[in-house]
Amino acid sequence: MEFLTYAFMQRALLAAVLVGITAPAVGIYLVQRRQALMGDGIGHVAMTGVGLGFLLSTSPVWMATAVSVLGAVLMELIRWYGRTRGDIALAMLFYGGMAGGVMLINLAPGGSNANLTSYLFGSLSTVSPSDVTAICVLAAFVLLVTLGLRRQLFAVSQDEEFARVTGLPVRALNLLTAVTAAVTVTVAMRVVGLLLVSALMVVPVAAAQQLTRSFTVTFVIAVAIGVAVTVSGTVTSYYQDVPPGATIVLLTIAAFLALTALATPLARRRARAAAAARPAPDPAECAVPAARGAADEVGV
Repeated sequence: MEFLTYAFMQRALLAAVLVGITAPAVGIYLVQRRQALMGDGIGHVAMTGVGLGFLLSTSPVWMATAVSVLGAVLMELIRWYGRTRGDIALAMLFYGGMAGGVMLINLAPGGSNANLTSYLFGSLSTVSPSDVTAICVLAAFVLLVTLGLRRQLFAVSQDEEFARVTGLPVRALNLLTAVTAAVTVTVAMRVVGLLLVSALMVVPVAAAQQLTRSFTVTFVIAVAIGVAVTVSGTVTSYYQDVPPGATIVLLTIAAFLALTALATPLARRRARAAAAARPAPDPAECAVPAARGAADEVGV
């Protein structure tokens, strides 16, 4: 446990715990909305914010937050009004965000593509005290939205038309979900990296769904998996000197495979238990044969 004596590891573990909580908390709504790759697209757009932060000598985390929120709003507007050309517009937004980030960081004084590495794949040693402060503030916002509005967000994620009939502000809630996903991407980029954050938002939820279909239980299990893999990946990265983002994602996929293997026998056991709990059919001797009943009707 000597790694806890280092300040950079304390900061990295705190960031990892917050990422492990917030990423699945938002991801469960994206999975329900069948927008599992939304986090990946926002990650591409956030690269422009990182490059802009270096160019303007400001905090890359806060600048990435502003740009990714703007990108998420544009993505939602394209989804509403894009119609048949929406996929092309989204592709241009994603690839333009990545290209913009590379261009801006190379225009920054002393900047190079090497500066992007820690943001693309995560880095333990570069999590600064100011990054921790930003991550804590942004994580508090994410949890406030995902827990405080969980009923409304779940209703919209399940069936937009039904939610609209019940009087919920569907467009506003969709926009809030997109903004929250954008904030989550910037929360996670220092630990997991912009290119891998989408996996941490989606895979823990998919793993939890192997065991249960209840929204609340899935939420709790997904967050537990998220915290477990982020902390384990961070500690493994310290001891083995491997990239934290890749380690965390591989551990997440391993958890999914393990729970999938466990879910099959559990499903069979539940099916057998349900079959045994069904009431037994009436005894054959108590039933009136069809032929005899017909004969009785004609007086035989």
